[in-house]
Amino acid sequence: MKFEDLKGFAFDLDGVIADTARFHGQAWHQLADKVGTEWTPELADALKGVSRMDSLELILKAGGHENDYTQEEKEALATEKNDNYIKLVETLTPADILPGMKDFLDELKANGYHIVLASASKNAPKVLKYLQLTDYFEGIVNPANLSHGKPDPEIYQEAAKLMDLPADQVAGLEDAQAGIESINRAGELSIGFGADLQDADVKFDKTGDVSLAAIKAQMN
Repeated sequence: MKFEDLKGFAFDLDGVIADTARFHGQAWHQLADKVGTEWTPELADALKGVSRMDSLELILKAGGHENDYTQEEKEALATEKNDNYIKLVETLTPADILPGMKDFLDELKANGYHIVLASASKNAPKVLKYLQLTDYFEGIVNPANLSHGKPDPEIYQEAAKLMDLPADQVAGLEDAQAGIESINRAGELSIGFGADLQDADVKFDKTGDVSLAAIKAQMN
């Protein structure tokens, strides 16, 4: 894929645009305490980029509680976690946008690129609203309409459809291994933030390093 072929960018949210992951962490930690699962750094890491119900299953399994709840009770637990998360999200302001990301969105918009959001979070529209970034995105992939979560490629395939672009004209931005795998399996250019994302086509240590020129330099 050549830099000149790129026409659209699909963004993950947590850890790419804003650090809402810390809110997920706080809310999931509360839930783990409630169900009696020990909260560990390894468990917190395993939940990155994973859907709400899959995250709940991981927490229950980690504590040996996967058979202790009915499906209805699990859904109630997931809703309780989400209510706690939303209370935290409502404290967000534009000051919470990660370094460099507002400038990069401005650069993409000024250069006529398509921009969509590809987040597993059902609360993504609310997060964008509090960050005052809604107007940058021409579309948001609705995770409720997806059959599979990351690392399945479905969410990034849907992002390309929203932009009406073929996979080889789309770049995805992620900070988690499952997300990078999702982009790669969709046949799109993967841009990773974080030193440990070995499979990313283009790598940056931190969000503040990204720009069109920096992406072009690594691709060429």
